[in-house]
Amino acid sequence: MLSKPFLTLWALASLALGQSAISARAAAQDALIEEIATAEEAFTKAFNEAKPDVVVESFLPEGELVTENGSVYRGKEELKEVFTRYFTEFPGAKLGLDIESIRPLGENLAIEEGTRYLGIDDQVLTEVRYVAMLTKKEGKWLLASLREFYTPPVETPGSLLEPLAWLVGDWVSEGDGARVKINYRWAEGGNFLLGTFETHQEDQVVMKSEQRIGFDPLTGKIRSWLFDEDGGYADGFWTLLEDEWVLKSQAVGPDGTLGSATITVSPLDENRFRMVGSDRVVGDERIEGFDIVIAKAPPKPVAAASAPAAIQPTPAQSPVGKPAGQPAPAAPAAAKAVVVPAAKAIAPTPAAPRVPGNPQPNTVPRRVAPQPNRAPQQ
Repeated sequence: MLSKPFLTLWALASLALGQSAISARAAAQDALIEEIATAEEAFTKAFNEAKPDVVVESFLPEGELVTENGSVYRGKEELKEVFTRYFTEFPGAKLGLDIESIRPLGENLAIEEGTRYLGIDDQVLTEVRYVAMLTKKEGKWLLASLREFYTPPVETPGSLLEPLAWLVGDWVSEGDGARVKINYRWAEGGNFLLGTFETHQEDQVVMKSEQRIGFDPLTGKIRSWLFDEDGGYADGFWTLLEDEWVLKSQAVGPDGTLGSATITVSPLDENRFRMVGSDRVVGDERIEGFDIVIAKAPPKPVAAASAPAAIQPTPAQSPVGKPAGQPAPAAPAAAKAVVVPAAKAIAPTPAAPRVPGNPQPNTVPRRVAPQPNRAPQQ
């Protein structure tokens, strides 16, 4: 019968051997990931430099590419042709990569999964899931098969407002009578648009209002809430009918009087839109309608630098708002080439200009960098 000390030593030795095997497997996995990541970096670099001859060297001679629309390209000749055509049709296209997993299937075979991003000028235009099968040949990992799958991005309240992103900025009403100045900006967090309105008569502000625009998950529509400084408020939902937005608005005055109106908004061009109010009722009275044009406000003039003052400031005092000895803020870095991080959200292409005042956008198709037309091979 084995003694207890011997059994203890045997258990410790077995544990050490097991840990050694685990460490060896982990080291082999790390080496595999490093080798395949290096191969993917070479592929991405060649793509971003628009070098089809170099791109196809990442494939086996009989390697294949299966695009998200089912088109199949096999062999380096076909692959070179499709990449050459792609770089011609989409100059400046950049590729980003998020490798999510790499699994060995034997000594010289591995499967890789992740997401590829395509964009131009720092804007992601499309993202696709992919599965790649790689083979190690003569010490180099090569693509035997690369298959792409389109997966729609996860929608958020902020992304559902992206078609209204064109509202951000300054606007002003045209024509005679009262003048309305409008400003829109994104709320912190990016899930709401905030609007401010100032109504001017001559040189005086006669009314101020604040608005919040968001996506209502209960109704699946864009909804707005407007609050006047006198205590009145309004809300409404927007519906797109052909080329016009139609708003059915309900309002409450500061004295409790109810009101309603139908507002139709029609885009004129990218810098102007028309707003027509009809069926306006306040309490038991019908109110005259309106027809106005809203335009982008001209840029504010840049103030000229003032001449040096004759009286110098007291040396012991620092300029207001800047503590003594604090360096000036650094200038913004220049825009870099597209580098797509794993968590970067898709920036949908803005819709054609529509109207402020809470328009409910239609669903805007996501722009993608299209693949060359080709029927799938059987």
